[in-house]
Amino acid sequence: MAEVFVIDRIVTRPGCARQFVDTYLAEYAPGARDRGMTLRDILVSPPIWFDDQSNVVTATWTLPSPQAWWEMTWKGRPDPSLGQWWEGIAQLIVKRTRNVAAAADDIDGMGSL
Repeated sequence: MAEVFVIDRIVTRPGCARQFVDTYLAEYAPGARDRGMTLRDILVSPPIWFDDQSNVVTATWTLPSPQAWWEMTWKGRPDPSLGQWWEGIAQLIVKRTRNVAAAADDIDGMGSL
């Protein structure tokens, strides 16, 4: 089966990147793991903790298959605590996006997501 990547990209408020990463790992990551996701990495750009500028934090999660991605989605969408969690940390972020991707070589064999 082809691996599916879930990529969260968060632009933090100036000086908030370290606090965001710590909070994300402590509070968001355990639930994501319970939904079947595996954290591949957390990247901070640029690679410095700014006090007076925004950073971009990119969290990359993996799931072992398109079916696992659907299962994670079905678990997460009806869960009101996820939206509440994001609302609770809104003071740390400027913008966030989520993308789902797969390796180009794997797409033909995946069927439909």
